[in-house]
Amino acid sequence: MMNRRFLLGSGAALAGAMMLARRAPAAALAPLSADERALHALNRLGYGPRPGDAAAIAAQGAGPWLERFLSEQLDPRRLPQPDGLSSTLAGLDVLQLGQAELLGRYREAVRAAREARREQARGMTPDADALNAVRDKVRPLVVQAATARLSRALQSPAQLEEVLAEFWFNHFNVFAGKNAVGVLVADYEQRAIRPHVLGRFRDMLGATAKHPAMLIYLDNAQSVVAGYEPPQRARRLLEANPELKAGVPHGLNENYARELMELHTLGVDGGYTQRDVTELARMLTGWGLDSRKVLAGGSGDLFAFDARKHDAGVKTWLGQTVRGAGQAEGERALDVLAAHPATARHLAFKFAQAFVADEPPPALVARLADNFRASGGDLREFTRTLLRADEFWSREAYQAKFKTPYQYLLSSLRALDLPLANPQSLLAALSQAGQPLYGAATPDGYKNTAAAWRNPEALTQRVQLATTLGQRSGVSPERLGATLGASLSEPTRRTLAAEPPAQQVALLLASPDFMRR
Repeated sequence: MMNRRFLLGSGAALAGAMMLARRAPAAALAPLSADERALHALNRLGYGPRPGDAAAIAAQGAGPWLERFLSEQLDPRRLPQPDGLSSTLAGLDVLQLGQAELLGRYREAVRAAREARREQARGMTPDADALNAVRDKVRPLVVQAATARLSRALQSPAQLEEVLAEFWFNHFNVFAGKNAVGVLVADYEQRAIRPHVLGRFRDMLGATAKHPAMLIYLDNAQSVVAGYEPPQRARRLLEANPELKAGVPHGLNENYARELMELHTLGVDGGYTQRDVTELARMLTGWGLDSRKVLAGGSGDLFAFDARKHDAGVKTWLGQTVRGAGQAEGERALDVLAAHPATARHLAFKFAQAFVADEPPPALVARLADNFRASGGDLREFTRTLLRADEFWSREAYQAKFKTPYQYLLSSLRALDLPLANPQSLLAALSQAGQPLYGAATPDGYKNTAAAWRNPEALTQRVQLATTLGQRSGVSPERLGATLGASLSEPTRRTLAAEPPAQQVALLLASPDFMRR
């Protein structure tokens, strides 16, 4: 107990110092050394170094290693997946089932739980299995989704692909806690996000717009032309199965149209009006789900355009006249939004903020926006522009970002070379830290700035996690110090050297240096 109290007290002191810390201005204009550039790449373009990375850098030399690393990261198909990771992913049902099958499982679970509640209301003793239906059939799929994400982030050599998947999922956030989204979130990430992180933005925009997770989360599956009345048979089916689409649709829903412009493309200052939101929502009516496929126990994708639910009237959107053209209206809207200058600026700012600095250099933002427009939204070129930017490799950008709880957890596990032994305990730690995986309830996702995460309570939680992981790992402070290399400052090394060896690993993980990236 004394050791734990010592660690918590000392770690809290180190973490508390971060609240007031100002990075030393010495050598502020000096370029990064080769070793610093290598560690900077591992921390910004991945989830931090593993012991094997430190050995590879030492063997090849930081310069040759970094050149090869950047080349491979932009072409992740060149990097073979470790056998252990392949085996883990292959064993996850949630990655093998189709959308209709996933939603079918959700439907079965909710119906069983609803029947159990009815039995309780009638004074009967319900079937225990039915009472636990949602837990037994739905929650494991959410845990499997998280297991897939964490396993890839820890083990995949394609680290840039992983941090890009995190960034773009957060940009197109869906909340696993809403209705059936939880059982669909793995499919959403696997098919709507990951294939496009180094592809075309327009393709990702379209994939997210049509995915059932987004259609349910932002209610576009419920959005229909005013006055729409479903056929009597369809109405009976929907009333009997409200878990599929939250019941019978009643009219226009603007939620998705608003977030599509405000968050996914143009930005809050993108020059659109409330009328544009309404008109875009009208253009997207009829974009929904094929519930009949679920009811019939079918398989495959669920997106369906229903012309009967679509508002075929003339619209005026972003100053353009849009005549009735069915699904093509929505496709045209996505084309316009993906190519809009405001979208380029909005995405450029968010990208630079996530990968360079909380207040990104305006010149870099402008270059990223220019590249986005010139390349037609080619995200590989967009990312390449960032990696070629002097601002990314500047002394000012080095360790200027504060890790989110998710980044802190992953970088700790990688640095200690710990396996993903108990995903649920790690998910609980993320929830306690305020960043449950797939748990951002609002469409804007999680913040990536220091102001969102650097507070006394959050820092104390990190110290507690550092204590737990440090005791579990059995890693020597010398080995951990060698893995982190140039990312550790001399003041931190001197401070740790004065502490008992048994506590140095935990204190290192709780140090201000390690909380930065």
